[in-house]
Order: sequence, then C-alpha cells, then structure tokens
Amino acid sequence: MTIKGKIVNKFTRVGFILTAAGSAVGLGNIWKFPYVTGEYGGGAFVIVYLLAILFIGLVVFLAEAVIGQNAQANVATSFVQTSKSKNEKWKFAGIIIFSGLIILSFYSVVLGWILNYVFTSFSSLPSDAKTAGEAFETLISKDIALQLFYHTLIAGSVIFIVLKGIKNGIEKVNLILMPLLGLILFGLLLYSFTLDSFSTALKFMFTPDFSKINEDALLAALGQAFFTLSLGVGTIMTYSASLDKNANFVKSSIMVAIIDTTIAIIAGLIIFSFLFEAGAKSADGPGLVFISLPVIFSGWGILGQVIAISFFLALVFAGITSAVSMIEPSLMYFVERFNMTRKKATILCGGVFYGLGIIALLSMSTKYGADLTFFGKNAFDLMDFITSSIMMPIAAIVTCLFLGYFVDKQLLEEKFLKHTSKNLFNIWYVLVKYIVPFVILLLLLNKLGILK
Repeated sequence: MTIKGKIVNKFTRVGFILTAAGSAVGLGNIWKFPYVTGEYGGGAFVIVYLLAILFIGLVVFLAEAVIGQNAQANVATSFVQTSKSKNEKWKFAGIIIFSGLIILSFYSVVLGWILNYVFTSFSSLPSDAKTAGEAFETLISKDIALQLFYHTLIAGSVIFIVLKGIKNGIEKVNLILMPLLGLILFGLLLYSFTLDSFSTALKFMFTPDFSKINEDALLAALGQAFFTLSLGVGTIMTYSASLDKNANFVKSSIMVAIIDTTIAIIAGLIIFSFLFEAGAKSADGPGLVFISLPVIFSGWGILGQVIAISFFLALVFAGITSAVSMIEPSLMYFVERFNMTRKKATILCGGVFYGLGIIALLSMSTKYGADLTFFGKNAFDLMDFITSSIMMPIAAIVTCLFLGYFVDKQLLEEKFLKHTSKNLFNIWYVLVKYIVPFVILLLLLNKLGILK
C-alpha cells in the first residue's frame, strides 16, 4: 500500500532479512555456484568468490539499500528523491527494474524444469547419464506442452503471492519457505556428513589451487557474486523502501550477505559430496543438476528418491522466493507512478513475464527454435545475455556513480553513522565511488568481448 508515493506497508526487521535473503538465495546458489566452482577447481575459486562478495557485492547491496530506505518509494522516485538536485531526469535510472521482468520470464521456465524433476523423483529417475541427458533434451526441445504447464504453474504461484502484498504475500511466503529451505539443506548436509566423500568435498572446496584461477575464473566469480545477491534489478532498493527509516540497514545487509553465502557453500558441500561418492566429475557444468545428480540419486534406491525429492523441492523453494522479488520493483513502479491498483499492476507485469517466458521456452524447441533465434542466440539465451551481461552491470555502475557524484555525501554519512563507524563508512564510500564501478565496467567490457 502507498500514500502519495510513500510505502506504508513495512517489513519487520526479520521479515526484511528473510525476504531480501529469499531474493538473493535462488538457483544461483544451489545450481550455478556448485557447477561454476567445479569448473574452476574448487578452493581457489571459493576464495575469489568470497572476496568478490565482500568488496563488490556487499558494497552495491548497501548502495541500493541506502537509496531505498532514504526515499521510501519506488526505484524511479528513489533516485529522484535521493539526488542533490531532486532532478526528475533521474527517474530514467528506474529503467533497471524491467530487467527483473525479463529475468523472471526465463527463470520461471527453469523453475518449471525443476518442478518436473520433483514429480519425476516420485516415480523413476534415469539410471545412466545417456538416458538422463536424452530425457532432459527431450523436455526442453520437444515437450512444449509439459513445459507450458509447469511455466503456467510457476507463473500463477508468483502472481498469486505478489497479489497478496508485501506483508501478507511476499513476507509471509519468505517466513515459511526460507526456514523450510534451511531445514531441507540442513538435513541433506547431515546426510552428506555420513558419506566417505564428505572429506573429499571439504578438501576440494577449501584447499586452494591458484593455478586454476585465470581471467575467466575471476570474471565468473565477480559475475556469480553479482548475480546471487539480486543486484542491479531494483529488488533490494524496493525492499529497503519497505524497511523502517530507523532500521539498521547496514546490519541487515550484512546478515543477508552471510545467509546467501552460507547457503551457497552448504549447497556446494552437499552436491560435491554426492558427486564424489558416485565417482562423478566435479566439472559437469550446467547439466550437473538435471543430468548428473538424478543418475546418482537413482543408484541409491528409495533413499535416493527421498533425497532427490528433498533436493529439488529446496531448489523450487529457493527459486520461488527469488521469483517474487523480481516482479515487485516493476509492480511498485506502476502502482506509484501511474496510480494503478496492485491488482492491475500485478496482472500487467505477470502477463509480460509469462508471455516472454512462452517465447523463451519455444525458442529452445526444435519446432520453433529457428524462428526465435536472433543475433545467433535463441530468445532464452538472448534474454539471459541482455540482462546478466548488459542491464545488471550497467545498473550497478549507475547506482555507484549516482551515490558517489550526485548525492550529498553528508546525507549518506548521516545514514551510515547511525549504524556503523566513520572509518567503515569512508572505506565503503571510496569503494562505491571509485573502485567498484571501475571493476564492474571491466567485467562488462570483458563479457562483451571488447577487452579480449
């Protein structure tokens, strides 16, 4: 609910932490982090990733949080209200919110694949890599109707949750799903303790071999840290706007980063324990979750089915909490800037990401793929590339430069010194003004191939 552009439905502090953590904790933690860690040799990559979280991810997270909490409004208005001049032109910085809708479109499709594996785990899992690979390939390239069914189910769930609002929808779901996610992961971690391979997984993830680290590994670590904290899409800014003006946003931000990173590490230990126990490779890439793990679970009989169901449910829970966060910035923008009701804004935003999701899943099919391929990429991959390689990095650069050069430093100092020391504020300010935007720019240029 909003009054004259101001958000009046507030998060509790615990609600904000769990909701922001729910936004951050998603497929990037449980699916992407383990396979990227595996590709770059384990321990050394983990160290680089943790440094990236500390010196880049957390810096940008705090930047978004202070803008949102200060303005208590949608992203576009937050930029305007926080700027020195209150210049209305800063509303155009709010365009960053629409990357969330694009991400949500293909994210919903991937969540549909995972939901399919939840139900598959109740019956029979593939017993060899060839069968598993063929099953997954058939799902994404030929079984359009099944994908549409699951995409509709996921999209409908997301729309239903956000229709309920911040307190009764998003916060309540996170208060339920985040503890459930933690419980499932804790149970899987306890089981992995009993495996002989756990010590191998522990050594793999925490014994650094810096010979494995190259330029690609550094970029992957930066990108992973950036993606996993839901930065550059307006989510943290929007959620922080629903945080009380006097709440300790610094402590809350640190807690979110700790929860997010801890879950990624736990997920890595669990998955590598499973892989090494079965004698599988650590560098199985994106197919690790959909091909390698189902085969491993299949070999463990009934216990494997229970573990498979638990694991894929954890992925669904993590994905749903992230999905609801991606739609909220756009929704709040239409509610405040165009005086739409929450229902109308939700239907509009939901219709956009649902429709784009259909295009994304059709673009991977053998029947429609050729017609939905642009610039050498199918629509699914193109949406991913545009958001992760262009829109999100640019949004973070704009946010950092905005705070460094277009916001009164005294205002920021007052906000931070309520909750932290002046020395820590000064370190953050130097990072946000000079270092982080430069590093992200290098990441962007490398991803685009301009510096290669």
